[in-house]
Amino acid sequence: MKAKRISIEEDLQIAFQIRKEVFVEEQGVPLEDEFDEFDTLDGQCKHIIVFYDQRPVGTGRIRSLDGFGKLERICVLKPYRKFGLGKVIINTLEEIAKEMGLSKEKLHGQTQDEGFYKKLGYQTLSDTFMEDGIPHVLMVKEFV
Repeated sequence: MKAKRISIEEDLQIAFQIRKEVFVEEQGVPLEDEFDEFDTLDGQCKHIIVFYDQRPVGTGRIRSLDGFGKLERICVLKPYRKFGLGKVIINTLEEIAKEMGLSKEKLHGQTQDEGFYKKLGYQTLSDTFMEDGIPHVLMVKEFV
């Protein structure tokens, strides 16, 4: 298991395919809602891919927003869940946040994943809200 920071378009397209499979095909998020103006290599977002047995199976991104590192589009292909890859994604994005000079992060976590994020030190700061037809909560973490 390893994470790679995306720096070339080919890798970004691989991350997009993973997101499409998880969010659009599996969870029913409309395709036009999944991809946005931050899906570029121009530096607004830092994107990563995580590998299992040299196969790209997960992805995530981070951007600076209001003094926070905002973690977004975190997903792992269904057959590769429960191997600890989500933790690798979060840890890598947290490293990037620290390199960006940020001391806190936030995310909109799907309520089904709230326990996972809590184990990694995130706290729930909102009631449940809907995003793309899926229940979410706002979660934050401050680094010591």
